[in-house]
Amino acid sequence: MDLSTLKPAEGSVRNNKRLGRGQGSGTGGTAGKGHKGAKSRSGNTKKRGFEGGQMPLQRRVPKFGFKNINRVEYKAINLGRIQELAENNNITEINVETLVAFGLIAKNDLVKVLAKGEIKSKVNVTAHAFSQKALEAIEAVGGTIAKV
Repeated sequence: MDLSTLKPAEGSVRNNKRLGRGQGSGTGGTAGKGHKGAKSRSGNTKKRGFEGGQMPLQRRVPKFGFKNINRVEYKAINLGRIQELAENNNITEINVETLVAFGLIAKNDLVKVLAKGEIKSKVNVTAHAFSQKALEAIEAVGGTIAKV
């Protein structure tokens, strides 16, 4: 390495070409902006999605569907998962705090217990909602349910 090969770091030096300083500078007159039109004028900005006057894609595509603002979203926890928790951790009481502690749900999630899988352990389950089959399966093995 010698002094003749030194260069500034990539991106550290900008092009400091002085615009609008006379014809001899190469960027005089129009200052590199061409002639007329919105792009040559100060304050020019286009809206997001502007396509030069053509109907924007977001407005061309048909809209459909409906989003219900009153919908209640539940996180599903299956009986198989509850059985797994009960066996692996020797737990007889499963509630929302337990599920949060094991990372199965977030702190503010609503929980619904569903009947997928099989439950063999007697477990007391506390959740926001239960499917009918899950409720019957938990009670069939001697467990209890409670709604938050």
